[in-house]
Amino acid sequence: MANSPQQRKRVRIAERQRLENLRYTSSVKTLFRRLKVSVASGDAEASQKVAIALTSTIDKAAARKALHKNNAARKKAQVSRLLNQA
Repeated sequence: MANSPQQRKRVRIAERQRLENLRYTSSVKTLFRRLKVSVASGDAEASQKVAIALTSTIDKAAARKALHKNNAARKKAQVSRLLNQA
């Protein structure tokens, strides 16, 4: 358990950062599911819009270090592979 005021503050900050990282990773997963559904439906325009939003979210997550940069690059490659599949 945290004893000093500084340690208590760091615990609060770490929890806030953990929740923010969780939001980023969750939104990336959600957008991936939306992309897969739009590709499966054959709607190229909707797929393109979702792909742009997904790529942007992946870049933001990597910039905030919610995702490792190599993981982000791999996910962006998966996005382009899905789009080429359509």
